[in-house]
Amino acid sequence: MSRRAVLMDAARWAMREDDAALDEAPPAAAAEVQAVLDDPALGEALAELDGIGRLSDAQVLAMRQGRRRALGAGLASVLVALVGIGGWNHDWAGVASVPREHFETRRGEQMTIELADGSTLQLDGATALDVEIGGGHRIVELQRGEAYFDVAHDAAHPFEVRAGDSSTRVLGTAFTLNRDSRDVKLAVYRGAVRFGGYRTGREGVVVPAGWRSRFSGGVAQSPTRFDAAQQDWRQSWIDTDDMRLGELVDALNRRQGPEIIAPSAELAAIPLAGRFKLDDARGLLTVMGDVYGFRVETTQGRLRLVAAASDAKAPLN
Repeated sequence: MSRRAVLMDAARWAMREDDAALDEAPPAAAAEVQAVLDDPALGEALAELDGIGRLSDAQVLAMRQGRRRALGAGLASVLVALVGIGGWNHDWAGVASVPREHFETRRGEQMTIELADGSTLQLDGATALDVEIGGGHRIVELQRGEAYFDVAHDAAHPFEVRAGDSSTRVLGTAFTLNRDSRDVKLAVYRGAVRFGGYRTGREGVVVPAGWRSRFSGGVAQSPTRFDAAQQDWRQSWIDTDDMRLGELVDALNRRQGPEIIAPSAELAAIPLAGRFKLDDARGLLTVMGDVYGFRVETTQGRLRLVAAASDAKAPLN
């Protein structure tokens, strides 16, 4: 049997539509074909192939799960081409292998990063993200925390920031993105961005300068106005029209000063709106406690929010 015939047999086996073949011994070259299917760069490479077009996340996922019908009968030949060129690698079809750079800050530390494309990132404390610039794309994955993005304009290569299931896609603009314990918040300072979910395939919303949005429950909310001329977290301020006390604690815990223990679910859910200074956590929380019915205690050098005891008397039997 020729090399091509062996590969075609393995490709058809790998793309089987049922599990009947699971009990059978895999054909020769099955491991080579499966390695191609399992490679996370497969979607990018297939997008470069004539006649295939760009694959959706759902289609790539279907490939990895063994359900291939949506990709068409011609994919077996594609797999043979991929394996048969002498081994799959990320440089095939112009998809260059791009190193992923990781950046991370500690509590109370801020960092400014100059990217290879001319963009600038400013990271708040306790923030972590990964950057891939090159190979025809510009992608940042915000794992936690908050960052300010001043993106260099490049019409041929959109700049995308992924945070959880959300995607912020721009050509050249300035915005902040905050990934906290509840959801992802966006505020745009220059230009406009498209904000939505990259896993769901929904288009999302366009957010222009002076507007902000929140990605919650898999959906980008309708934008609301804010004053983009005011100082923000980079100058130790926070301005919000839709925040919970737990989110404020997250923001305060990125700063210097005593760590704040995560509040109870009841306290964390208290809604907040307004403009707050972040450089004195104890003072800010003490004032809030007088309004919302909790007090601030110190436990082994950390701050704890404790719900105030009710003055109501228990009913008599």
